[in-house]
Amino acid sequence: MFKWLFKKKNEKNPGTTSPIMSSTSSLPPSLIADLGELNLTEERLKRYADEADTLVSSTRENELRDKAKFVRGKAISKTLNNIKLSMKVDLCFVLDCTGSMGHHISAARDCILQVINYIKRTNPSIELWVGFCGYRDHNDGSSRLQIFDFTDQYDQFIQYMLNVKPSSSSDNDDAPEDVLGGLNAAITKMNWKNNTRVLFHIGDSPPHGKNFTNLEDNYPSGDPYGLTAENVLKNLQSKNILYFFGKITNHTEKMLQIFRSIIGEFPVFDLVGADPIQLIEKFIKATSSSITIAVSLTSTIGSNSKEIYSLQLKKLHMNPNEPDWNILPLQKGVVMWYLIPKTLNELKDPKYFNKSNLSTKSFSFKIASQPFSAGAEKCAYYVIDTKSNPTKKMVIKKYLNVGKCNPLEKYLESVEVSSVAIFLSTEFNRITERKKIPKINFLDVKLLRNGTIINDHQYYSIESKLENAEYKRFNTNSGVITEFRLTLEAFVHFTYEYTEGYLVVCDLQGIELDDKFLLTDPAIHCIDSLRFGGTNFGEDGINKLFLANHRCNDICKQLKLRHINNDKVANQT
Repeated sequence: MFKWLFKKKNEKNPGTTSPIMSSTSSLPPSLIADLGELNLTEERLKRYADEADTLVSSTRENELRDKAKFVRGKAISKTLNNIKLSMKVDLCFVLDCTGSMGHHISAARDCILQVINYIKRTNPSIELWVGFCGYRDHNDGSSRLQIFDFTDQYDQFIQYMLNVKPSSSSDNDDAPEDVLGGLNAAITKMNWKNNTRVLFHIGDSPPHGKNFTNLEDNYPSGDPYGLTAENVLKNLQSKNILYFFGKITNHTEKMLQIFRSIIGEFPVFDLVGADPIQLIEKFIKATSSSITIAVSLTSTIGSNSKEIYSLQLKKLHMNPNEPDWNILPLQKGVVMWYLIPKTLNELKDPKYFNKSNLSTKSFSFKIASQPFSAGAEKCAYYVIDTKSNPTKKMVIKKYLNVGKCNPLEKYLESVEVSSVAIFLSTEFNRITERKKIPKINFLDVKLLRNGTIINDHQYYSIESKLENAEYKRFNTNSGVITEFRLTLEAFVHFTYEYTEGYLVVCDLQGIELDDKFLLTDPAIHCIDSLRFGGTNFGEDGINKLFLANHRCNDICKQLKLRHINNDKVANQT
């Protein structure tokens, strides 16, 4: 391991600093040169301006800082306005209303008030309008389609659903139903008006057409009105509607494959089961998840579903399986990381996270040729550390777009975010040690510089691989709680109070074990908008996305955290 040391002055050029390695034999000269030439502050300010599509001509730090603050302020204001709009949600249940679906029709009706209460409790900023489109089959005449437009008067929705009955037509002697007709009616006949648009489709049978099913079908050539999955789903995309599916039988599997080939991956929920109470519980969870996932996507990526579906299509080209490591070439590089701050003052000081506090070591590894996952900002690859014994499984993450500026600076920023989160989680675990509160641990993120690629020293972030548990996103930097956990919401509150209102750590995601959470890729809202990247929404982010929404829970009380008065914050913002 090596630590970068700095002279206070460069003898040849007073007023500048130059890095000196305690030992340089293990590091490539090109890396020493890269770090020696890197002015972190200047590169970061230029990047912030570049990310806001603003040209910067000045190289003076004060002018750069003023310009970067201005453009970051405008970008944050625009983002917060988009987030506010994304909290208004249209939710349409599209239900197969044929004879086998009676329990599911009842569950959709009976779950809605519980969903509303859950959303109000966990995400009070979300406003919900709910509607319904039921479909049967072509021989059901005037009752083939049934529509109830969006309303925020939930008692009216429930009253309407009491009159929705499964069809009892004896003429339905084939398995498929008018799925495409039902989807098309929901897309074209309902008054979609809010920024976040959720279509939750529940059905146990496929559409008509031999490409969807091998079951007996009165319309093997497809929809008699000429509807196709392609034109229906393209219309869905053009209306910025997000698709979710509740699966009841395997008869819909071919349909799901075809739908994925058109719009990419989408959430599929298990709604199997005849027990009414269990079914309602499944509906509550699936419906609530559909809402929070959709709000999370629209608040992060925007309401233009073209970008969202573009991301979903990318996921089709991911390879979730680990490769055959024996056939992959060995590569060599260097990993770099910051020393974890020891005090709050060090954490608050941007100058602490500079080259003087970087440590490095050589690294040998193999990397999968295809990513296994992708998000809005990064894609992730499986990696093995070949130097460790036994071989250690890891993950590297690559930014999809680093812009025109120095990529080394951007990756070091992600290491800085990780270091701050680790410091604060360590402090949280220290004060909760004697309480029965799950621990919170963040993966230690390092920067990897791949030196094997000639003339293209590719940068990545690298961390340990999370094993043997379902990966979940618990909350987002837009203030949405997607999986409510008392400990995690109390931790966010703790980070605010411990840092004296300087920042909050959010966007908590990872795995949940019996006695702890293992988390990665957090975001930080900080009153200094020139730290922690584009996911930092500054002081307004703290006030409008955390303080205005947080509801203190029992763990907040156990830790004696100061109660947050949401009404007072809301009035101030």
